[in-house]
Amino acid sequence: MHPSGGALSVPPGFRFHPTDEELLYYYLRKKVAYEAIDLDVIREIDLNKLEPWDLKDRCRIGTGPQNEWYFFSHKDKKYPTGTRTNRATTAGFWKATGRDKAIFLANACRIGMRKTLVFYVGRAPHGKKTDWIMHEYRLDQDNVDVQEDGWVVCRVFMKKSYQRGLNPADMAAVDDDDLLHHHHHPFPPAQLHGGAADHKHDGAGGHHHHHLMQPHHHYDDFPSFDPSMQLPQLMSADQPPPPPPSLLPGGTASSLQRLPLQYLGCEAADLLRFSK
Repeated sequence: MHPSGGALSVPPGFRFHPTDEELLYYYLRKKVAYEAIDLDVIREIDLNKLEPWDLKDRCRIGTGPQNEWYFFSHKDKKYPTGTRTNRATTAGFWKATGRDKAIFLANACRIGMRKTLVFYVGRAPHGKKTDWIMHEYRLDQDNVDVQEDGWVVCRVFMKKSYQRGLNPADMAAVDDDDLLHHHHHPFPPAQLHGGAADHKHDGAGGHHHHHLMQPHHHYDDFPSFDPSMQLPQLMSADQPPPPPPSLLPGGTASSLQRLPLQYLGCEAADLLRFSK
């Protein structure tokens, strides 16, 4: 059993970044089958009694930085005889957005679905949208020999921190009301900024969140600029370009150094070829 509050005790340096497949086929599958989980770090939460910002303390794992939070929860039906789920809290409500995403194992066997929800403060239909995102995972009863029993496993994160390090397709998935939610892969710790793996869940699960790597420019590769060189005037459409150096009287490859600046770009290789 989990303690009622506080961070779950884990070894130093432990970071929890399960993939969609791992959340479904290992953690949730064992949960609904009443099987022991080797390192039981996912708490049981009543989603209707906690606000998303309360999850930071309630679902903390270890003492390291964390930017996505995981928990098991029962699907509370909005109506006793209906299929709609009640996801209202005291301060607001979780609203489903986009289409559910199928989750497959490596053998192409579908094991479950992922639903994406956004938290709104206030009451529908006039709530104010926030940056809190939740991925809710449910098992396919047809493909798993267990009784689903209403359990789901959830990942919650804030969109702004989760987006760092995501590819454009993933960023679009958590950008607006047509969230389609792509597969969340665990991110290398070096790519996370204030995340669970420092993740990026940045979740927004991986999952999460992250700085994009910037290309390194080698300025030594650019041609040197002679400050005494006069900048050429822009050529008009009627003005023909000057001939290559080899066509000029006494022209040599070294003449490239005296060409106008517009010939020191991508055309320089062609001019060198002409001069040989």
